[in-house]
Amino acid sequence: MNRREFVATSAALAAAPLARAKDERAPRGKAEACIFLWLGGGMGQADTFDPKAKGVNKGTPKKAGSLYDSIPTAVQGVRVCEHLRKTADVMDRVTAVRTVNHKVIDEHAFATNLVHTGRVTSGNVVYPSVGSIVAHQRGAAAQDVPPYVLIGYPNVSRGPGFLGSKAGFVYLTETTSGPAGFTRPADVDDARAAERRKLLEAAGSAKPGSAVAEYEAAQAEALRLAGPSFLKHFDLKTETAKTREGYGGEFGQRCLLARRLVEAGVRFIEVSHNLNFLNGTGWDVHNEGIDNQHLLIRELDTALSALLLDLEARKKLDSTLIVVATEFGRPPEFDGRGGRGHQGTAFSLVLAGGGLKHHGAYGVTDDVSKTIVENAVSIPDFHATIHAALGIDPAKELYDGPRPVPITDGGKAIKALFG
Repeated sequence: MNRREFVATSAALAAAPLARAKDERAPRGKAEACIFLWLGGGMGQADTFDPKAKGVNKGTPKKAGSLYDSIPTAVQGVRVCEHLRKTADVMDRVTAVRTVNHKVIDEHAFATNLVHTGRVTSGNVVYPSVGSIVAHQRGAAAQDVPPYVLIGYPNVSRGPGFLGSKAGFVYLTETTSGPAGFTRPADVDDARAAERRKLLEAAGSAKPGSAVAEYEAAQAEALRLAGPSFLKHFDLKTETAKTREGYGGEFGQRCLLARRLVEAGVRFIEVSHNLNFLNGTGWDVHNEGIDNQHLLIRELDTALSALLLDLEARKKLDSTLIVVATEFGRPPEFDGRGGRGHQGTAFSLVLAGGGLKHHGAYGVTDDVSKTIVENAVSIPDFHATIHAALGIDPAKELYDGPRPVPITDGGKAIKALFG
C-alpha cells in the first residue's frame, strides 16, 4: 500500500462512525401541532384497525377473531372494521401502526402511564408526558394561549413530571364551559387585571425552583390567560351548524374544539374519549361490555374523519399530527360472556396528517392479531415518531436536576413514515 492509498483508507475509516451517526439520526418532520385522541380502556385492534377473519363470541364453542366484518379503504390492500366506514375513505391520510407492543402488566393505570410518558413508573422519578415534552420543547405558537390543553380528567400520567409547572396543562372536562377558573368577574376588565398583576409583582419573587415559585408561576399563567382573548376559542357556537353536526356528539365536539385550539396556537391537545354511557364500559369491553362496542367505534369514526377533512379543508392537516392512542389492545379470544380481556403484546395506535408519508397501515400481525410478524414498534419508538414529526430530536437530553434524561427511552422513529 502506497502513501496515497494509506491516507485514503485512513480517512474512510475515520469517517465511518460519523456516517453511521448521521444515518442513525431521527428524521425531522414539519408538523406544528398535535391532537392526541385518547381511548381510555383499551381499543381492540382486531375490532377496529387490524381486522381479521370473523370470530364467534357467543355460545359454544367460541372462535377467536374479529367481532365485525371488514371493509376496504382508500389504500389498496388495507382493510378496517365495517364501523369505520367514514375513516376508510380517508385512510390514505392515515397510518394504523398495527405492531405496537409493551411488556408492562396489562393493568390500566400502569399501561396508561407508559403510553403517555414512554417509560415505566419509577420510584424516584416522575417522568413528563408526551404532551408536556412537546409543550416544553416547542412552546405555544401564539402569545395568548397555553402550549398544552387537556380535554378530559387530569392525572399525573398526563402531567409535566420533573419539567415543572411551566410544561403543565390547562384542562377542562366539558366543552361548552371552557377551563374552570379562567373567567374573570364581570367587574374586572383588562386594565383592572393588569393592576392586579402589578400588585403581585411588587410583592417580590420566591426562590427559583421552590414550591412557592412554582405556585407563583402557575398563578401568573392563570392571570395571563384569564379573559376573553383565550376563552373565545371555546365558543363552539361561532361554528356553523353544519360543521358542528358533522363532528357528531360530545366526543366530536371535543375534536372540533381541538381544531379551534390548534388554529389559535395551542401546540398539543389531548382529547379523551371515555364516555362510558354509550356502552356502559367504554373501551374496556369485558363480558357484555362488548355488546355495544360498535357505538364507540362509530362515534370515533365520525369524529376522526370529520377532524381530518376539516383540517384538510383549512390547509392545516399537513401541519397537524393526529394520534389515536390507547393503553393496550384486546386479545382475539373471547371471555366467558363474550367480551375481551387485555393484550399488550400486539395492538394498534394510529397516526394521521402531520406531513407524514402515510401507508394506511404499518406492521403485520398474525391471522388473529395476537403475535407480531413484521415491523414491531415499541412505545419509545412510537413516541420518537411523534416527536420527530414535530421537529423534536427524540434523543435530546432533558434534565431532572443534574441528571440527564433523554426525551425517549432509546426510541427510534418509524423512518418509513418520513418521505
